[in-house]
Amino acid sequence: MVSILPVILCGGFGTRLWPLSRAGFPKQFLCLTGNQSLFQNTVQRVMALRSESFLISPPCIVTNEEHRFLVSEQLRETRIECGPVLLEPTGRNTAPALTLAALAAQATGADPLLVVTPADHQVTELHQFLSATEWAIREANSGGIVVLGVPPDRPETGFGYIKAGEATSLSRRALDVIAFHEKPTKAVAERYLVEGGHFWNAGMFMLKASVWLAALEHFRPDIARATRTAWANRSTDRVGVAEFTRPGHEEFAIVPAESIDISVMERCAGSKFSLKMVPLDAGWCDLGSWDAVWSNLSQDSQGNASRGDVLMSDTKDTLVHASSRLVCTAGVQDLIVVETPDAVMVTHRASSESIKAVVTGLEIQRRAEVISHRKTHRPWGWYDVLDTGPQFKVKRIWVRPGASLSLQKHKHRAEHWIVVKGCAEITRGTQTTTLTANQSSYIPPGEAHRLSNPGSEPLEIIEVQSGDYLGEDDIIRISDEYGRDMLQPRPNDCQR
Repeated sequence: MVSILPVILCGGFGTRLWPLSRAGFPKQFLCLTGNQSLFQNTVQRVMALRSESFLISPPCIVTNEEHRFLVSEQLRETRIECGPVLLEPTGRNTAPALTLAALAAQATGADPLLVVTPADHQVTELHQFLSATEWAIREANSGGIVVLGVPPDRPETGFGYIKAGEATSLSRRALDVIAFHEKPTKAVAERYLVEGGHFWNAGMFMLKASVWLAALEHFRPDIARATRTAWANRSTDRVGVAEFTRPGHEEFAIVPAESIDISVMERCAGSKFSLKMVPLDAGWCDLGSWDAVWSNLSQDSQGNASRGDVLMSDTKDTLVHASSRLVCTAGVQDLIVVETPDAVMVTHRASSESIKAVVTGLEIQRRAEVISHRKTHRPWGWYDVLDTGPQFKVKRIWVRPGASLSLQKHKHRAEHWIVVKGCAEITRGTQTTTLTANQSSYIPPGEAHRLSNPGSEPLEIIEVQSGDYLGEDDIIRISDEYGRDMLQPRPNDCQR
């Protein structure tokens, strides 16, 4: 029986999908074309692998430290058992990320076959995906490396390419890999399409943990050595059902940043490491731009696609994504319009790739809109900043059933809590009281306090802050059930 460990690479920002994708809530956690996020769809897709000869473990997730609770909450929503969650203190690209997963896989003495996939791609034909992946698993179980390649239907310049050769003796579906090519020019991409034998690189790999570690040791021993050192200095803590493992912070920071393709895959041709490719014709798309999102949404007779409260008049071939208010268009075509509570972005569909330059400009200005939405998710629920002004801030706070914020106090601000819906258990100093709808409480500066939801329904409150400083870093945490008191405060990270 083949022991399989799905590895979900859940890093990245998704810059080209701003303003919906932010550093604190990136592309993979968004619901772009359905009711579930790309991450949730990815996990469910790989966990759908079923065979009498496969033994599938709960998925291993490699993600950024900042996204740990997004991962655990979205896994909870899918009701899929959570495997190890490996937290990168800083992004070092996909080769170190996969190395962490391989080391975690071998930590118990096993050597499972890794099914490696990015978290932010879309696959519309599940049956074809499962069929191709099962073929790739059987091929990789013999000790080689197998990649999935997507037959191209257009001269795409945004993807890497795989040049494939003849089929192997095992199966006509497994082809020899001759070379990897980086993102080509338009002319080169057109030539690939005419020549045939070239496939888009979907970033999906099947290989044993030992094979990856051996290949990395052979081609990039510096990455292998540095990542092993960071892994040796790891720490682990459990919050609920999720087990978080962190490599050594200082050690991981000096790991060379490199991709799986450049560090290993592009070097395998002609080496001692067997590299094959299985075609994947399953409606694959990486949804890397708003134009790609428009192409994958249902469109009306005028070629328009929309989500949210949208009204279009005399509009053609346009995408409008409204998050919080009515958005109307009239007399336009070939546009992308994306509205969020704190930002609106308008661009021509053909120019949607240039959004990266907008984000760079915002980063230079140190704008908060690059980092987080007005609505910020936390392990206990979320909060939405409704209004701010001189010496005041108003928030709507939503707490899931059974959850609690940290026990904390503030040096500079007071807080007024008004219960809108549900039941609130409020700790102030040594006293604990229970409030229901239309009741309120006042928390003066310096007083230890905690907000909890003891009920079976969500709790909603309005919080009014007042004081001479209202930054999210004005929190002295006394205790916290989510393990956050182990971490150093970071800019723009709500410590609630």
